[in-house]
Amino acid sequence: MRKLSFVIPCYGSENTILFVLDEIRQTMESFADFEYEVVCVNDCSPDGVLEKLTEAAKTCGNLTVVDFAKNMGKHAAVMAGYSFVTGDLVVTMDDDGQCPIDKLALLIGEIDKGYDLAMAKYPERKQSAFKNFGSNVNAWMSQMLLNRPKDLQFSNFGVSRRFVVDEILRYRNPYPYLEGLTLRVTHRIANVPMEERERYAGSGSYTFRKSLSLWLNGFTAFSVKPLRIASVMGTAIACIGFVYGLVLIIRRLIGIDVMLGYSSTMAVLLFIGGVLMMMVGLVGEYIGRIYISINDSPQYVIRDVFFSGGSSKGAGSDGSKGSKGAKESKGSKDSEESQG
Repeated sequence: MRKLSFVIPCYGSENTILFVLDEIRQTMESFADFEYEVVCVNDCSPDGVLEKLTEAAKTCGNLTVVDFAKNMGKHAAVMAGYSFVTGDLVVTMDDDGQCPIDKLALLIGEIDKGYDLAMAKYPERKQSAFKNFGSNVNAWMSQMLLNRPKDLQFSNFGVSRRFVVDEILRYRNPYPYLEGLTLRVTHRIANVPMEERERYAGSGSYTFRKSLSLWLNGFTAFSVKPLRIASVMGTAIACIGFVYGLVLIIRRLIGIDVMLGYSSTMAVLLFIGGVLMMMVGLVGEYIGRIYISINDSPQYVIRDVFFSGGSSKGAGSDGSKGSKGAKESKGSKDSEESQG
């Protein structure tokens, strides 16, 4: 019998997470050939979602709740959840009820056809115009820098083989970016068209700062193309300046007056200065992230872990060691007891 592991990052979902858990339970009743577990990661949510989850863990026989010590972002929460899964297939989904869990069989069907990852593809995203803009920018960036196929859409609902998750967990540095990590592992990815639902309640919590941070993670963590582009731009501007200087000298030698202009000179200086500052800032971003990584900054810090039946174990571990750090905090004995 195969096993499904559901990983759900939770933030601001006090009024929705129990509905999501109940829908998972109802859906899995029709999967006679599968057993399942659910790993919920509380990303230091400011509402009462942790209390809801810990209460649910007391009655659910297959729920693990991971509590972060501080907010680390959705991708770090998913990485932490991956560290606790024991299933053959891993389902990643949101906590707001927008994922069409009733279409889970379609994603599993693509896995059975030989794909390593199957994700929902939404013709229309049920999100704000600002978030759609951020998603489009992120998609363009991943196409340019990560060689993502143009027709491939990454979404909030997907099923992956266990080896994909295990390989993703080999990344132990801060600033995880799941799309880049996934594309490093496999290109055998299927999209399944389906309709995204409306949220059960509330509104999205993805701010401009979070979108920008996520974009920078993908921009700097998984490709050196930005540095190469900066080098090409610098070389091109230098060549233009050199050619322009030769033209001025030749014009002067053959007796053609050279028109001197303060405005044009300042415009050129400002343009070149701006490009140089942008390149220096880009290099500084790379160096800063390298510095943070070599100082073993954690992906996440686990404050506590709650297992099925209501048992808990203080973790205090970080994600700098990848899956090993989280599993050590869980403990093999506790894992066996929770599954029993």
